[in-house]
Amino acid sequence: MRLLHTSDWHLGHMLRGEVAREHEHAAFVKWLLATCVREAADVLVITGDVFDSATPSASAERMWFDFLAAARRARPAMDIVAIAGNHDSPARLGAASSILRELAVHVIGALPRCTTGIDLDRVLIPVAGGRGLIAAVPFLRPADLPADAESALDLIYGEVIAGARARRRPDQALIVTGHLYVAGAEAPHFSERRVSIGGQESAPLRLFPDDIDYVALGHIHRAQGVGRDSIRYAGAPLALSLDESWYPHQIVAIDFDGGRTRAIRSLPVPRTVEIVRVPKRGSAPMHEVLGELDLLPALRVAPESPARPYLEVVVSLDAPQPRLRTLIEDALEGKHARLITLHVEHTGDRGALAERVSVLSGTQRLAELDPREVFERLWARDHSAPPDPGVLAAFERLLASVRGDREDPAGEPR
Repeated sequence: MRLLHTSDWHLGHMLRGEVAREHEHAAFVKWLLATCVREAADVLVITGDVFDSATPSASAERMWFDFLAAARRARPAMDIVAIAGNHDSPARLGAASSILRELAVHVIGALPRCTTGIDLDRVLIPVAGGRGLIAAVPFLRPADLPADAESALDLIYGEVIAGARARRRPDQALIVTGHLYVAGAEAPHFSERRVSIGGQESAPLRLFPDDIDYVALGHIHRAQGVGRDSIRYAGAPLALSLDESWYPHQIVAIDFDGGRTRAIRSLPVPRTVEIVRVPKRGSAPMHEVLGELDLLPALRVAPESPARPYLEVVVSLDAPQPRLRTLIEDALEGKHARLITLHVEHTGDRGALAERVSVLSGTQRLAELDPREVFERLWARDHSAPPDPGVLAAFERLLASVRGDREDPAGEPR
């Protein structure tokens, strides 16, 4: 049995809230479809965040359903299993699940329950003619968790895995899914870590015992193994922010033989739109930046083409430069790259944080930033490693406390 694992598509994503990614996502799903055929995949597993928003656009939903229809035509016998992530709406993603199941497409939005507890008939999905058994656990929201449970994750995964063991044949591969932060994972981007399930900021590795043949995870955008090689984040198929561009993006191919994991391979996803940084590392004075911009290739496509490279510019200044953006945009006139982000780093006096924040268009004031982004920037300035889960949890408690002080008992802002 060959299984392909992918995750965190974020269909409908807008880079920095302004630049549509539909061109890149269309190229990815076309590549994925061709890969399913080339690899002769028996199973495709998508571990959450199919959409970037709980209310995806019509075009994002159309891309999702068009892909499912095309996959069914191209690989009629291939099973598809998808779970909801923290960005997805469980109800919206799972709305067509009854119809899709008839096409061997299993979508688990919310954790299904019955009178005796978790509905194991919905969660435990035989695939590839019974050669595999997938325990499809989605991102767990408060409504999915048992009341007053201190170890909700242990209870839910314990019940699901116990049910899977009872049904599993000796020659059947057991695959378990999850959309969560597992302790020990490296999360390069701040926003990937801010999920709490039943008060737990991270999931312990003990959730996934050694008799599970493969654990398919979503939520962290950088592909990686955690704890052991068979516990894996597939990662996002494209860079969802410019600072995710330094590591490769991929899907994972897993081969099983006699119910056991035989081989795990990474399949790199081609990058449709190039990401350029000036300078390549750190920051540079204005005259050096302008010199590098002058060397960029000339425009080769229509100015409105979505294939133009994304450009991030980082300028170091020892004094305010009111015409900074105008100077940069003038230097980029007729160039192939398009400016997405302009950062300013002040030399000499470090200056106020408001003068050092990144800008997309015009000047961005400190008050306009999300508090988490401010925290992320301050931490990155003074530390070489990202904050650990304990620090993040403390910050979230502080933020919740501050925001709570600004609300009246009815929940209305004061």
